Amino acid sequence: MFYSLSPNQSRRIASMQNAHLSALEAKHASLDRRIVAESQRPAPDQMILADLKRRKLKLKEEIAFS
Repeated sequence: MFYSLSPNQSRRIASMQNAHLSALEAKHASLDRRIVAESQRPAPDQMILADLKRRKLKLKEEIAFS
């Protein structure tokens, strides 16, 4: 069964999707800054870098499918 959305409902859904995408992009940028900061330390922690990069890639994939 299919339901029709009112124009107002459609706008709200689109707005929520845009907000979600913006939040994901902000988290992605934050992880990028943390990766750069960790990389520039005199002795970067490779475990931390690997975790940050893994999380950044996961967010990138989520953004791509949004």
